[in-house]
Amino acid sequence: MNISNTPKTRNIVPFFLLSGLLTITAGLMTGCSSSETRPVAEAEPQQPVITEQAEAPKKEIRIKAEYPRQYTVKKGDTLWGISSMFLQDPWYWPEIWQKNQQVQNPHLIYPGDVLTLVYVNGQPQMLVNESKHKQVQQAAEEGGLAVKKLSPSIRTSPLEASIPSIPGDAIRQFLTKPRVVTKEQLEDAPYIVGSEDNHLVLGSGDRVYIRGEIDKERVRYSVFRPGKALRDPETNEILGYEAVYTGEVHIVAYDDPASGDLTFSEREVLLGDRLLPEDRSKIKNLYFPHVPDREVNAQIMELNEALAGVAQLQVVTINKGERDGLEVGHLLATYTNGDTVRDYHNFRDSEPVKLPNERSGLVMVFKTFDQVSYAITLESRRVIRNYDYLHTPKY
Repeated sequence: MNISNTPKTRNIVPFFLLSGLLTITAGLMTGCSSSETRPVAEAEPQQPVITEQAEAPKKEIRIKAEYPRQYTVKKGDTLWGISSMFLQDPWYWPEIWQKNQQVQNPHLIYPGDVLTLVYVNGQPQMLVNESKHKQVQQAAEEGGLAVKKLSPSIRTSPLEASIPSIPGDAIRQFLTKPRVVTKEQLEDAPYIVGSEDNHLVLGSGDRVYIRGEIDKERVRYSVFRPGKALRDPETNEILGYEAVYTGEVHIVAYDDPASGDLTFSEREVLLGDRLLPEDRSKIKNLYFPHVPDREVNAQIMELNEALAGVAQLQVVTINKGERDGLEVGHLLATYTNGDTVRDYHNFRDSEPVKLPNERSGLVMVFKTFDQVSYAITLESRRVIRNYDYLHTPKY
């Protein structure tokens, strides 16, 4: 991950996002010179259970067996990564941070802040060194440190550049492409009918002519080619059609046919390719990972850019979407389907035996459509395969 050292850039860590942010890997945090590992044999309990109180439901906060006694926040950290150093379930970070009264604005921490996990009345709580916090906060606000704002967003403005919660390249192409649309949306979309020089295969810089209803309030459109049907693995129902991104076009005349210039081509643009409004969700990418408040039962239906299986920081398509209550940031545990075997040692019962499904990883939904969603793998205990099941994580 490249980090700019420009003095004008800020590096602020909003801790209220720590419950919902991703990590590259827990391994990126190991070996850090700014942390001291806590011995397992110390007196404090390693996996405390928060006592049930009247104002809150009982919740088990599982602290890792070994965690840093102190940790100094540094450039290059990710929010999910810091919480993964202390908690077995990183999404529970607000449970140990939200009652922090040490700083005027507990939502922000900075590179240079020193974090310490302590126990207060038997409950784990994260403390920040108050005097150090004031120093680094003042320096960051005055621009005295070459720091960056540590946030989950992926921005392009140099002064507002921030360290993303995950590598931007992992999902950037999926924020705007491909898309999942209905058959009617594709059929009703404007399409390329010809080109200035009668080329059949088109690319950036070519003038194209478009037929169909074009919104005169728009000058930029994305170009897509109708792709494969996405079918539910269980019911075989078509949940949508994948629109394959091919490029961008700038409309210069709204006649019939309209005229436009291809300003970018991801792949060859062909006659018949369709125009869809530009998707601006790429600038709305704050992530708040959280466990759904109900049981979710879904299934992986496509492995994006993979054949046999995926691992960490790869994208999968799942057969649930907005109409099923899924939202951006939802965390789902993946389970590999257990094999069916025959018990040759039980002569009275010759029926096949279904072995249990085993958890294979954890994914986060980052883009939703009506009946389909895209998710990125945060953890992979084993290879995550097509048709693996997804459920609300219990641990």
